[in-house]
Amino acid sequence: AGAAAESRFISSAKGKGLFATRNIRKGETVFVERPVVSSQFLWNALYNYRACDHCLRALETAEENAQRLLGKSSLVLPHPEQCSTRKDLHQQCPRCQVTYCSAECRQAALEQYHQVLCLGPSRDDPTHPLNKLQEAWRNMHYPPETSSIMLMARMVATIKQAKDKEWWVKVFSQFCSKTANEEEEIVHKLLGDKFKGQLELLRLLFTEALYDEYLSRWFTPEGFRSLFALVGTNGQGIGTSSLSQWVHACDALDLPMLQREELDAFIDQLYKDIEKGEDLWEDCQTCHFCLTERAWHELCCFGIMGSHPEHQPVCLCSQEICISYLDCCQRERSRHSRNKILRENYLFTCSCPKCLAQADDADVTSDEEEEGEGETDDAELEDEMTDV
Repeated sequence: AGAAAESRFISSAKGKGLFATRNIRKGETVFVERPVVSSQFLWNALYNYRACDHCLRALETAEENAQRLLGKSSLVLPHPEQCSTRKDLHQQCPRCQVTYCSAECRQAALEQYHQVLCLGPSRDDPTHPLNKLQEAWRNMHYPPETSSIMLMARMVATIKQAKDKEWWVKVFSQFCSKTANEEEEIVHKLLGDKFKGQLELLRLLFTEALYDEYLSRWFTPEGFRSLFALVGTNGQGIGTSSLSQWVHACDALDLPMLQREELDAFIDQLYKDIEKGEDLWEDCQTCHFCLTERAWHELCCFGIMGSHPEHQPVCLCSQEICISYLDCCQRERSRHSRNKILRENYLFTCSCPKCLAQADDADVTSDEEEEGEGETDDAELEDEMTDV
């Protein structure tokens, strides 16, 4: 069917955009792309949500995932052959023992950034500069997590290891940047009321762990703030779950009606039991940069993330493809509430067809929304992860 999308220049203000080259239907994969750089959220990793240290694929089987979430080591999942995890392929770094899903990922990480970031025998040493940096970040950025200081560390390490450093600098510079005032707003949002003091502490620890003369500007107060804002603005959250992949595979099975009903009932009850649990996260949560993402423009409630009938295209040929920064529940709130979330967290006001159609609506929330108006900050972001 050919490529589903292409990047086109729109204007100097908007830069590039991603446009459909043909009709795209619901459920269709628009494109597949490897992240330029990615990193697991630090609290998520601290709580033993095991993932490949490079591609972030979940390392536990679907059954192990369900057992951990439910606290039931005796749980047995039907159709274990539908689990995609291949534990026989897993490998570790021989020096620091971080785990990868395959030899290919271990080698890719080593060649791109891991030589700089490998802690070797100091992996559990709290006085190592990288461990100090991670601990400081965890103490400033509690769950629900929206970014990771280690994404910035991997950017620096990638350039430090690269033979063509200038090429990588140009790659990262392609992601959209902000003015000084906008950068300050983003950092304030990530770090809270004490962001200036916290940002300076992070900068000093970041410098101690990773300073490089070639990237000296990134380690100045202004450069570090810009780098921090770049990550806060462009980082895309992803949730990987071996259990959800097993469920999707089971949904595709061609089963007799009775077996299908029994399996669906089992899965429904499984998720109900998981929701009753005390785990903070069901998925391995990560943050990454993809080159194509720099061309996606945000819309709050329309475009590629919209809900459409199965037989209708999600996106028509030549229509710009946009992503939604709001989850399903948030997209059903009033225009005022939707844009309040977007302005506070992403510094833009939505102009999608739905928002334009509601432009004359009163700038007030519903009674229910007014009651929770002060709780929109972190709580609203908790469901941003894209489950894969």
